[in-house]
Amino acid sequence: MFSHVMVGANDLEASKAFYDAILGALGHPPGFADGKGRVFWMTPTGIFAITIPIDGNPASCANGGTIGFAAASPEQVDAWHAAGVAAGGTSIEDPPGVREGPMRLYLAYLRDPAGNKVCALHRMG
Repeated sequence: MFSHVMVGANDLEASKAFYDAILGALGHPPGFADGKGRVFWMTPTGIFAITIPIDGNPASCANGGTIGFAAASPEQVDAWHAAGVAAGGTSIEDPPGVREGPMRLYLAYLRDPAGNKVCALHRMG
């Protein structure tokens, strides 16, 4: 459904370090910068990117918005969460764990250095 997701960053270095850590925990290589200062993480199914806002205003997070990253296992979700906290992210909501509902999910939530809400999600059988 999605080709890419791009979020704003106020400190590109801090945000790149954060996303290199959490996406590395999911098995993705480090992001690379283009000539315009944007940083991209390429996967076979889509692209995630960060950028300093082009309008010159500070980046701001979406109230109510969450970007979810797929994880292969609960252990990978835990590694993602630990890597994010170690790289300057803030743990939010409940601790990583199982959520029951229409589906059984293993989730963890963080705020990145710019305040964007991100999640690692593993769909359990």
